[in-house]
Amino acid sequence: MSVVPSELFHALRALELRTLRLANEVLVGQYASGFRGQGLAFREVRPYAQGDDVRAIDWNVSARMNEPFVKVFDEEREMTVLLGLDRSRSLVFGTRGNLKSDLQLEAAALLAVSSVRGGDRVGLVLGRERVETIVRPRRGQKHALRVITDIVAGDAQRPTPTPRDALAAATDLRGILETSIRVARRRSLFFLLSDFLAEGWENTFQLVAAKHDLVPVVLTDRRDGELPDIGLATFEDLESGAHVVVDTGDVAVRAAYANAHKHLAEKRKKLFAKLRLDAVTLETGTPVVAPFRELFRMRTRRRR
Repeated sequence: MSVVPSELFHALRALELRTLRLANEVLVGQYASGFRGQGLAFREVRPYAQGDDVRAIDWNVSARMNEPFVKVFDEEREMTVLLGLDRSRSLVFGTRGNLKSDLQLEAAALLAVSSVRGGDRVGLVLGRERVETIVRPRRGQKHALRVITDIVAGDAQRPTPTPRDALAAATDLRGILETSIRVARRRSLFFLLSDFLAEGWENTFQLVAAKHDLVPVVLTDRRDGELPDIGLATFEDLESGAHVVVDTGDVAVRAAYANAHKHLAEKRKKLFAKLRLDAVTLETGTPVVAPFRELFRMRTRRRR
């Protein structure tokens, strides 16, 4: 486990206490009812009662007892929950009280604590320009704290990026997705927390959605799609490294940027709909709990 600098210890402790309180008060029960295990475990046989599914009849026992008996199964509760965190530099942005990276950290902490309180294993795959941290799924509150600590410690130990670094660093979202398949070999509940401002991840995303119960968590800020008017500015293409000077004071330029971002968001939304995924959107300056509470409620209603 990474060592947390002393100046961050109190902040980490405060986050832990806040997360425990929120999880205990509003999420654990809803999480447990909304997300359940994938399998069924045989429990017993009992006499057939009117309304039972005839497909559950145990014909061998029924023949021996000269009356119909049905098999009774319990749903396996235990799951593996995997958190995929895109900690790329595009998340170090926010205009409403906190950054997208802060929002992501609180959401990840809440999910980790809710998972272990629900009796499940929780693991972590964290990446920026490449996958940097892998925590194998385990149970227990101490393990949930380890997951949270590794996120915080990884940020603290990373050198402050220069403006050129920030421009030149692309997100390896595809690498996070590929790693999730290796870390959780059985079907798992996979929360992918990102702003999805990356390229080349869609095909792998579809493969992961076929293997896992994938829940994309989209981190947003209301000004993500706005290019500020700062006059002439130099931008660098993340793929080719080429530089281009842009007049951000030009209304047409800013409109084109907004349209490109809108197109990206619509493309992402269509992909989620095509795969029938339950996506969660978190926006800076708004509470983290409410969107997850609604997700758990929706899952619970669907199961009934």
